[in-house]
Amino acid sequence: MGANAEARETRQWVDKSANNSSTEKAGKSGAPTSAAPDLQSPAAAAAALRTFFNIARAWDLSNDEQQRLLGCGRSTFFDWKAGRVKAGLDGATLERLSHLFGIYAGLQVLLPIPERANAWLKKPNSAPLFGGGSALTRLLSGQIADLFVVRQYLDAQRGGWA
Repeated sequence: MGANAEARETRQWVDKSANNSSTEKAGKSGAPTSAAPDLQSPAAAAAALRTFFNIARAWDLSNDEQQRLLGCGRSTFFDWKAGRVKAGLDGATLERLSHLFGIYAGLQVLLPIPERANAWLKKPNSAPLFGGGSALTRLLSGQIADLFVVRQYLDAQRGGWA
């Protein structure tokens, strides 16, 4: 399955889950009777990780770079990459993925030609945030805060909330 198909599958799964929880029959109080979808489930984790690995492929990241961005151990990384997801993801990993997905989405808006959007990550950048280095260098520092500030930078560049 290609990167676009994987991303579409993830979006459809999330959209379906959201629609099912909000359109189920309401109880006597008028509130929906079912709980929100379990984003901590292995199925949700697997979908999020498939999306991450498709983005990593588009960005041409090495296994070491991918592992660093995910902030996980080597054996866990290779289990996830092989599709062996036995449990939901912890909060820190979910936060990392959220920022990485936001970075990817922001780049697609700012640079609609995929090759340019994907190449931006590795190019030297004169913005003070990057100090002449690339955005990827900043992302690979290993800190969630660095993922956040790169995402915030891209959001501000596109005129979104910063």
